[in-house]
Amino acid sequence: MITKHTCKNGVRIITENIPSVRSVAIGVWIGTGSRFENKSNNGISHFLEHMFFKGTKTRNAREIAESFDSIGGQVNAFTSKEYTCYYAKVLDNHASRALETLADMFFNSTFDEDELVKEKNVVLEEIKMYEDTPDDIVHDLLSQATYHHHPLAYPILGTEDTLNTFNGQTLRNYMEEFYTPDNVVISVAGNVDDQILKEVEKHFGTYTSASEKPVATKPSFCTDKKARKKDTEQAHLCIGYEGLSVGDPHIFDLIVLNNIFGGSMSSRLFQEVREQKGLAYSVFSYHSAHLDTGVFNIYAGTAPGQLDEVYDTISMIIQSLKEDGVTEKEVANCKEQIKGSLMLSLESTNSRMSRNGKHELLLKKQRTLDEILQNIDAVSKEQVDRLIHQVFTEDFSSSLISPSGEFPARFPQ
Repeated sequence: MITKHTCKNGVRIITENIPSVRSVAIGVWIGTGSRFENKSNNGISHFLEHMFFKGTKTRNAREIAESFDSIGGQVNAFTSKEYTCYYAKVLDNHASRALETLADMFFNSTFDEDELVKEKNVVLEEIKMYEDTPDDIVHDLLSQATYHHHPLAYPILGTEDTLNTFNGQTLRNYMEEFYTPDNVVISVAGNVDDQILKEVEKHFGTYTSASEKPVATKPSFCTDKKARKKDTEQAHLCIGYEGLSVGDPHIFDLIVLNNIFGGSMSSRLFQEVREQKGLAYSVFSYHSAHLDTGVFNIYAGTAPGQLDEVYDTISMIIQSLKEDGVTEKEVANCKEQIKGSLMLSLESTNSRMSRNGKHELLLKKQRTLDEILQNIDAVSKEQVDRLIHQVFTEDFSSSLISPSGEFPARFPQ
């Protein structure tokens, strides 16, 4: 059962008791990421996430790591465009200790100057590693083509120039502005009782902030093209269509459509491009849902000489969907596949903690498993067919990384 408690200061606590397991997953979710940055501080959300592990007033970096290793636990963090999460997974009898350490990192990180210098170099190496993976970079390039100068186009890691401007005070100022109580959700899932709620409130329920929760500015969807010339063995192509926001009532229709189009091994995209024509090893589609917008993404990596044929094949699949729609069998099979994947994922306390935290942070409500299953079952062929014409318009953004840096000859100019 999922329960919600709002502290007097505005921090929301979501707990899900799963008595059949012996683990507990605890996540501290903050509603900020690269979307809430600007050109001068791009990358600060991600860098702050790193610095939380580099020492507090009572623990150095090694002691933070040892506090989890010594109880057989796992601790990590990640930053996205719209949220940041610090989380731990431990045995149920160590939940209190894990929570205390996460709270120590959240409230008492010192941002020591020596550690700042070392961690800047670590993140710089992370940026360089990312630059060596064109199949990742091409998605960031698509964001730039789609959103131009809006913060949703910014890279999560930031740049070397912005990274070098960060210091302890800029990190503290950023926390003061965005790590406000009404912008924080604590999600706990596993073998817990009411005591964990009291402990979470003790750690997070009393701090205050003068800042108000940040407001996101809605972007415009742009139909631009971005290409980068890079000495690669493959050409990496992305195509983006305007999608749906995370709370859109038709989001489940889109989940089914994506699964049919390119989100699974039985999808039309995978079967036609890889299985039938052998044009790519990696080819897929996915949907990125944000607070007020979304992008339906298509990716393919292929030999540069096959780029025209890959694009023609993708266009043919889209045209076929627009002319004939999907089949009842495709819809039925995809719904069962989605439900199966969902059920399997819920065997993990980490997955449940993550689902509950994101739902509260982005939707401000919880969707029970039964509600999600009902929403999936309610998707019809007619709804998917209507959405095909809404998504696959003549307006799309695109990005390319290849040895020539030139789009396919038959690509729209």
